[in-house]
Amino acid sequence: MRAGRWTAAWFFFLSLAWGTAPKPADWVPVRWPWQDAKSLELLSGTPVNCLLLKSYPPEFVAAASGRGVVTLAVLSPGGDTVAAARQALAAKVTGIVLEGDFAEGVPSAVRGAIGSAPLIELLARNRLRLDSTAPIMGSWQGVWPGVSAADDGAQKAGPTGSVWIDTNTGFLRALHAWGDATLWIANLPPAGAVVTASRYAQAIADAGMSGARWVVALDSDFAQRLHAGETTAVRDWHRMGDLMAFFEQHAEWRQMRAYGQLALVQDPAKGGLLSGGILDMIAVKHTPVRPIPRQHLSSESLAGASMAVDVDADSLTPAQKEILHNFTRAGGTLLTGPPGWKDEGAAGSSITLDKAQLERLNDIWRDVNSIVGRRNLGVRLFNVSTMLSNVVSSADGKTVVVELVNYSDYPVSDVTVHFLGNFQRATLVSPEGAEKALTIYPTEDGGGVDIDRVGVCAGIRLEQ
Repeated sequence: MRAGRWTAAWFFFLSLAWGTAPKPADWVPVRWPWQDAKSLELLSGTPVNCLLLKSYPPEFVAAASGRGVVTLAVLSPGGDTVAAARQALAAKVTGIVLEGDFAEGVPSAVRGAIGSAPLIELLARNRLRLDSTAPIMGSWQGVWPGVSAADDGAQKAGPTGSVWIDTNTGFLRALHAWGDATLWIANLPPAGAVVTASRYAQAIADAGMSGARWVVALDSDFAQRLHAGETTAVRDWHRMGDLMAFFEQHAEWRQMRAYGQLALVQDPAKGGLLSGGILDMIAVKHTPVRPIPRQHLSSESLAGASMAVDVDADSLTPAQKEILHNFTRAGGTLLTGPPGWKDEGAAGSSITLDKAQLERLNDIWRDVNSIVGRRNLGVRLFNVSTMLSNVVSSADGKTVVVELVNYSDYPVSDVTVHFLGNFQRATLVSPEGAEKALTIYPTEDGGGVDIDRVGVCAGIRLEQ
């Protein structure tokens, strides 16, 4: 995608010309495994402007700063963290990343020691502070995205009956519904694995589709080959850069609101922290769903919904229960969890459902599946068994974007999208090339478009 590289490079060099450093919301992060200034040449033609460093020689930091690149020293628990933070700032890094579970009081002490320098915390999911005013909220915990395989190598089916896809989208969308913080997911590649180019692309797109950024991390084999200038590794790196640039060029999608007639009321600090929960189950069925944090439940947040799922009715306040009662009185359909069922969050370091939690959640899933059925609750998709989708809308509802990510290692052909509403224009946008107008044809509920091919990801922009 040559156009994507030139666009990303243009913004990069423009920031240098203006002498401005990117704001935290615009940081495109990568864990940088090298300390030689020559390695910085790999940034050319990519949107990467933020390096997370375990080692930060002053000469390297100065070279990165000369390119307008943000440098963040990554500190782990253990030792004198405050002294380590001061030492990193003495090397002129831009800011500090605290990654892991630090003892109580350590982050505050570091914050006091580094003054106005940026401080980012990459926490375990169950330690995320939703009330934080930090510009970036991040976690080091994540599943490795892709089609899940059974022990015999076959594709695994989940509770939905569909091919099961390991994804962080449910967790990220639950957080995204909470507030305006920039979201980072900083999970590492599986230990000891040699990761293919398509799996790296899926990790980038999995986060990008959810309004977040994956903190790119390279496995040791790929990093070694890339640093040595191996042709295949350099090609794959530039493809990763093109994909990152694609999401940066469509940054407005992160500001759009979730679209669809199905609302899911859930506490993001409980079940919303898990991967593979009810939000992911609904997403695998390609039903647009609007996560609503229990704390933000209101008649306004339910506007336009025809169905709602209340995962943990016992956790609602009397005022919140009345809001849902009014929703049903107005004709909405409400599904609640089984009596006595509690929405449980992550247990210890776990970020996925255990067997007992999955069995309990299956009861809710069967009810959700029965009321949703084959109804079009905003968008329906066909021939997308190895894909996930996210549907977002502009504030005025006049523009809707259907985001698609393909988790197989091969392109998917002949994808069909049926949508509600009277949209006049449909445009396919993808990392592979220029925007393409799609022909809209009438369907029973609204309109439809056909897409010849989807590589790693694509977006369909619908406009009234």
